Parts: sequence; structure tokens; C-alpha cells
Amino acid sequence: MSDIAKLQVGDNSYEFPLIKGTENEVAIDIKNLRDVTNGIITIDPGYKNSGSCESAITFLDGEKGVLRYRGYPIEELAEKADFLEVSYALIFGNLPTQEELDKFHTDIRSHAIVDDDVRKIIEAFPRNAHPMGVLSSLTSALTAFNPSSVNVDSKEEMYASIVRIMAKFPVLVAWTMRKKKGMHLNYGRNTLGYIENLMYMMFKKPNEDFEVNPIIKNALHKLLILHADHEQNCSTSTVRIVGSSHAGLFASLSAGISALWGPLHGGANQAVLEMLEAIQADGGDTAKYMAKAKDKNDPFRLMGFGHRVYKNFDPRAKIIKATADEVLNDLGVDDPILNIARALEKEALSDPYFVERKLYPNVDFYSGIIYRAMGIPVEMFTVMFALGRLPGWIAQWKEMRLNKEPIGRPRQIYIGETQRPFVEIEKR
Repeated sequence: MSDIAKLQVGDNSYEFPLIKGTENEVAIDIKNLRDVTNGIITIDPGYKNSGSCESAITFLDGEKGVLRYRGYPIEELAEKADFLEVSYALIFGNLPTQEELDKFHTDIRSHAIVDDDVRKIIEAFPRNAHPMGVLSSLTSALTAFNPSSVNVDSKEEMYASIVRIMAKFPVLVAWTMRKKKGMHLNYGRNTLGYIENLMYMMFKKPNEDFEVNPIIKNALHKLLILHADHEQNCSTSTVRIVGSSHAGLFASLSAGISALWGPLHGGANQAVLEMLEAIQADGGDTAKYMAKAKDKNDPFRLMGFGHRVYKNFDPRAKIIKATADEVLNDLGVDDPILNIARALEKEALSDPYFVERKLYPNVDFYSGIIYRAMGIPVEMFTVMFALGRLPGWIAQWKEMRLNKEPIGRPRQIYIGETQRPFVEIEKR
């Protein structure tokens, strides 16, 4: 393959270098396109064919169903590592030694207190406020309590900022859920691990002792690991483009949370459960809805099947399906909604229409089922997604700043009115 791409525009020919990644991905470097062509740009709605950066964090091959963080296969990470190990690897580049992991956890514990004025902010929200709106606001509010900007060239300052948000974010997540449920806001315990502490803060009742269910703990580790990063998706791109203006880490994360909120992104697992509830309300006939999904003239859309990036299968779904079965069996949940989900899954995996089109259940389908079985409110599903994605966002923000990437500023093709005169209001 040549190292040059040629572009012909009318009688003019232009050459642009090719960039090749370590996994043999190839891109045409057009950063000088406007300069050499006197103003010509490309247009790519949704940026489906445009690379915004070079990144060493996550590799994804949608055609082959491959996902790796820092080169580590997602299957091995989900099976052998815990969430804090994976977070460290994403943020700092390699899986930690035991000494590094212990220090990381100890430093996180030392910052796991949120200013009491943040408690007053969350108490001011109405109980019916959507948890994602609350979480975004609280994350942004942390900026007010940590006003100094981070010197990205200082490893010490970067590390301190990373540790602070890794410590405080689970508190905000737990408080957001407890606010939703009308429960008092509590803190964790320094004697517990990162995920055990999260479980304590979310589920501890004032009149009961708290015991960690190992099946639930294992499921949470896997769910958060599977959601920890996913290349340049909508929310990650948002974090990077906001951070490119040199906005701080907390402000950039808050923007990412807002981007994640949408039903086409992080809200997909909530949309799955809302679909299941709608099917139940209509009598629970899954065969009817499978037929609707196959009818091109029917507006019904089967949520939680297929994926924009994965054209074969979602490797995360294969991992989390087994975990979903473990959780449901351990908890002995008898929930008609979950029975509908299992029926849809069984029919889709055997129906030629879905098999031929590779419309397999994706990670959003199974994650919503698990969270519901745990007793987590449906509006909290995307909040849990945000907790999992936190280390990925941090890693992407850190990489973008250290690479000194320019401020994000997409171009456009203007299709509005050409110049016209101003008309006085009495003559309009």
C-alpha cells in the first residue's frame, strides 16, 4: 500500500499522508486540507468515517467483535481483574503491581469524603429529579469545592486530581440513588474494598446489618469493567472536546455525563427496561413484539439488540449474559419483566431473521436486567453506566491534555440564506 492518498478536485490534484495504527488501522491525514485546497473541507455527519485523535487507550474492531483496553482483551480483564485494577490500567497505561494497586486504593480512601455543602445541594433537588441530571450537576459542583486548575505537566497534581474524582464519584452515585429512594445519605467504610464500599453506600439500611453478596459484587465488577471505555463514542468525544478548551477535569466529566444521558447512548439500558415494561402492560406476548420488530412498516423498535459498532456480536454481551444468569439464580428473582426479557432473548437467538442480521442481545440488554434484579431503580441504570465509564473518561481527558491536542472546532457547510437586506419592522 502506498503511504500517500491522492485527492482530485477538478483539475487539481492533492496528496495527503496515510497514518497507520499498531492494529493496522489506516487513516488519511487531512489536517492541512483547507490550507492546501484554499478552503475545501470534508463533511461526515456523525463522524462515522472521521478520526478525531490518535489514542493508545482502547482498541475496538466491530467486525470481529474485539475489545481491548491498553492491549488487554476484555474477556481476560472481566474474568481475572477487578474494577480498580482495570481503572488503573486505563488511566496509567499498565495493570498495576500489588504495591501500586494498594497505594491507589489507599489514596482513594483518603479522599472519599464530599464537602457537606454538596449534601445540601443534593437535598435541594426534588425527589423525582432524574438521577443523571442530579449526577451531572453534582459533578460540576465539585469544581466549586476544588477550584484550583490542574497543572497537567505535573504528575503529582494529575494523580491527586484523578484520585479525588475516583474517590468522590461513588459517593455521588450512592447519594443520587438514596435520594431517589428517599433514604438518608451515608458514607462508606474505609475497611471495605472499592466495590464493597459502593454496595454499602447504596444498599445499607439503617435498621439492618450489611453483608456483601459475593455474586452481586462479582457482577458489579464485571458490569463496570465492561463499560469502562469504548473508544471515541459520544460521551468520550464530549469529554475530550470540552477538555480541549482546557476546561477542568470535573467540568469535562460533567459534560460527558450529560452526553451519556441520551437514550441512544448510555440511556439504552433504561430504554430496554421501559420496553419490557410496555410489553408486559400489553399482555406480555413476546411473539407479537418480535413480529412487530420484523415489520418494516411498524414503528416499534426492539431495544437492546444489535450495536452500531459491533457488526458481528458484542463481546461484552457474551460475558455479561453468564453473569446475568448467576445473579438471577442467586437472588431467586420471580419478576414477570425478567421473564419477558428471557423470552425475547430465546426467540431472538433462534429466529433466522435476527440470526442472519446478527441482531444479538447487546450489553445494554443484559445490564438492565441485572440492575433491576439488584433492586436498582431504572432511572439509575445510566448512572451506573457513568460510574463504569469514569476511568475511561479520565484516561481520555488525561491523554488529550498530555498530547496537547488543539481545541476542538468542527467546520460546517452553510446552507442558509445568502446576504439579504435588513427590513424595518413596520415593513415586514
